Amino acid sequence: MAAAVATKTAWKLQEITAHSSNVSSLVLGKSSGRLLATGGDDCRVNIWSINKPNCIMSLTGHTTPVESVKINTNEELIVAGSQSGSIRIWDLEAAKILRTLMGHKANICSLDFHPFGGFVASGSMDTNIKLWDVRRKGCVFRYKGHTQAVRCLRFSPDGKWLASSADDHTVKLWDLAAGKIMFEFTGHTGPVNVVEFHPNEYLLASGSSDRTVRFWDLEKFQVVSCIEEEATPVRCVLFNPDGCCLYAGCHDTLRVYGWEPERCFDVVLVNWGKVADLSICNNQLIGVSFTQSTVSSFVVDLSRVTKCGPGTRGLIRDDKPLTQPLPAGSSLRRIYDRPTTTCSKPQRMKHNSESERRSPSSEDDREDKESTAEIQNTEDYNEIFQPKNPITRTPPNKSEPFPAPPEDEPMVAKEASRLSQVADIPTPLPSQENAVNNQNLAEIVDEEAMSQIRKGHETMCVVLTSRHKNLDTVRAVWSTGDIKTSVDSAVAINDLSVMVDLLNIVNQKASLWKLDLCTVILPQIEKLLQSKYESYVQTGCTSLKLILQRFLPLITDILAAPPSVGVDISREERLHKCRLCYKQLKNISNIIKNKSGLSGRHGSAFRELHLLMAVLE
Repeated sequence: MAAAVATKTAWKLQEITAHSSNVSSLVLGKSSGRLLATGGDDCRVNIWSINKPNCIMSLTGHTTPVESVKINTNEELIVAGSQSGSIRIWDLEAAKILRTLMGHKANICSLDFHPFGGFVASGSMDTNIKLWDVRRKGCVFRYKGHTQAVRCLRFSPDGKWLASSADDHTVKLWDLAAGKIMFEFTGHTGPVNVVEFHPNEYLLASGSSDRTVRFWDLEKFQVVSCIEEEATPVRCVLFNPDGCCLYAGCHDTLRVYGWEPERCFDVVLVNWGKVADLSICNNQLIGVSFTQSTVSSFVVDLSRVTKCGPGTRGLIRDDKPLTQPLPAGSSLRRIYDRPTTTCSKPQRMKHNSESERRSPSSEDDREDKESTAEIQNTEDYNEIFQPKNPITRTPPNKSEPFPAPPEDEPMVAKEASRLSQVADIPTPLPSQENAVNNQNLAEIVDEEAMSQIRKGHETMCVVLTSRHKNLDTVRAVWSTGDIKTSVDSAVAINDLSVMVDLLNIVNQKASLWKLDLCTVILPQIEKLLQSKYESYVQTGCTSLKLILQRFLPLITDILAAPPSVGVDISREERLHKCRLCYKQLKNISNIIKNKSGLSGRHGSAFRELHLLMAVLE
């Protein structure tokens, strides 16, 4: 048994039904690594202890789905933002509502607690970032600069700066005392999902849907390195506590990175799907993900993960020589100077509107009274929150590493062992001498596995074979460089799955889009938005958003322009395309309007599109 546990690198810890409806957000406590908060479409925030089955506390008060949650450093407070733009803060130890904050005009996408002072930062789909004084219940400052939804906010370890990332592909650094932007980091080609400060050095990491992780020097305001080997979007990142490496959570994998030079130290297969948050405790990395109403937690044993040194797994840039790791305690750049007391107060904003000038009122008091913190599990609540007064609770005294399950061998390894016995093939060893044997064995295992997978799925195999053939047809046209013709061929095939595959490629490169391409794709988008498949709807929303941002101003300007004098054939053609696009967009706007009331991720996307299409009404 002990040998099996010792060889396990990653495993699934638990799966719970977290809400009565879909889960829309979740976050881990970073101090203990054991506290989990989930927000749902049922407008509740539920508090859990990792690897325990029952909800500890349920927080109510929001009237729309909870789309962002954050636990403070001491795990005493939790803040939650809703789809309507309202923010609520609860005191977990006192089990009561602390503050209700109003002012954002759209979904709250990101939240963070200041590490020292009583401040909370919020980022919204309305593109604004707001800094709130929790004690005074008011907005201290509003930071404007992003042009799309703000997806992540992080305060620096010394509490002087705020980093933000957004769907507009940028990362911005804000000076809290001065109340203004310090620098804008550009380079990502897709929405930036997450940012994270190095725990010690003036270094910032960002992860994006463009499948890259970038490291930014906060002294020189330049990129340190960019790792571009991702197979899937980067959803969350976390520095090792000593700052030696960065963990990146991607679809079903954990990747371990170094940045000077850029390299991948390790890749760990963890079947967590779309991982949403990471934390570290007892030399174990905890990852959590959610699907519909279910939340799953996973463990990676960091003692079995390569985190530094010249011996790397993965890709290494040929033009960057390997360097030995720096001695402990040394650094290439400046170290944060953490204050011994709370930070200097951020500059107070000039109030420009009634909504931002809100202070405690009877309406706020009523909302606070309607918000509750129901203790669901008294035993777990007392164990986690009550001991804080007499003794320090973080990290908990009873905290022990999560034990690995005894079933350690993965399915492929078991199959390889079985086949090696039957075929008298030696078990592969991790050495260069057995590379050929490893390859041959892998081919045998793959063939055996595919044979098992195909059983009972003949119909699906036929569908996938047909789809592959259709994609080959589109790819053959694509290779000629004529994008419009390749899209026409995909439309002619009349298979939405092929169109989705093609759009997922075209959406990655905005420069491929032309006005005549829009006239062909918009009718297909109309079909995708009404599909029963979530991935089809998501692709349709992404394509439509790109068209609206890139072409809608052009279309409206051309249609509003006075007629030209004389004959201008190119202008007439352009005018015809604009009229066609305008008509198609009007049809789609009715679909968007009807679906903008939906909850969850697609509801948010439809509401954002509805705002972009307001000019059509």
